[in-house]
Amino acid sequence: MSIRRKILPFLFNISPKLSVRVKFLTLYPHYRKFLSFKNPISLDEKIQWLKFNTYNNNSLVTLCADKYRVREYLNHLGLEEILNELYGVFDQPEEIDWEKLPQKFVIKWNFGQGHNFFCADKTTLQIPETMQLLKDWRKTHSRFHKQYSELHYRDIQPKLICEKYIETEDGALPVDYKVYCFNGVAHFVLVCTNRASGKPSFYFVDKDWELQRLNKSGKEAPEGFQVPKPEGYQQLFEYANRLAKPFPFVRVDLYLEKGKVIFGELTFTPAGGFDPNRLYHTNLLFGSMVDLDYGKNCRSLEDVEKI
Repeated sequence: MSIRRKILPFLFNISPKLSVRVKFLTLYPHYRKFLSFKNPISLDEKIQWLKFNTYNNNSLVTLCADKYRVREYLNHLGLEEILNELYGVFDQPEEIDWEKLPQKFVIKWNFGQGHNFFCADKTTLQIPETMQLLKDWRKTHSRFHKQYSELHYRDIQPKLICEKYIETEDGALPVDYKVYCFNGVAHFVLVCTNRASGKPSFYFVDKDWELQRLNKSGKEAPEGFQVPKPEGYQQLFEYANRLAKPFPFVRVDLYLEKGKVIFGELTFTPAGGFDPNRLYHTNLLFGSMVDLDYGKNCRSLEDVEKI
């Protein structure tokens, strides 16, 4: 474990707010300011505020951040049609019956990030090594929420979920569509392409699918550059609006294959709320779009209908 990964959980045990203040100061020295909880301005600052206020001890946010239980939220909204096919749910890797799984599948833990295992061909699967990897990921559960003081992950009960392997017609990994939603409304999509290359490209587009130069890739794109427009792209905004309705800020992660939307997950604190790669003016723009009072009393499934 790196020194940084040791220090931040240690500081969390002293004070979660101290932990994020230290993290903010080390990542954003060019801001020349301390993280403000009284007057947050940028998106990253407002995400830190939301962590300790709107999203803390919020059963709805915890449920929706849980990659398994978020299905309850979609069912509550009547959006079962965009859920990915579920093959199984397990408490421990030892419970998996590998023989019953299809040739292709994805298995992941329901908490945190990066705990996803993609199997494109079960005949080449090394089961003992995969089991050990899943066990190692499971060990991070008790400390994951401490790394960036993401308190909404704290009460998630670990579950392994196995789902359908999503791929394009030519067998490639699908394009990721990360829809940025402010005060319950979808405004921009961050399009992630070329994931299989190990060097993915990211571009922001608006509701008309026009390139927005809001990040480094968009800023450096040549004049006239266009992000490929998928069939049925309007659905991304339609579904994201329904899913984001209760929240002041959330990123709705979706796929869109053959004109059909498939749900990925809801992300309330992208990169833990620390994204030094985001352009400074974009951080301020996105921050100005978040109303911290929006949805503050929506804390359960029963409250959703009141918004």
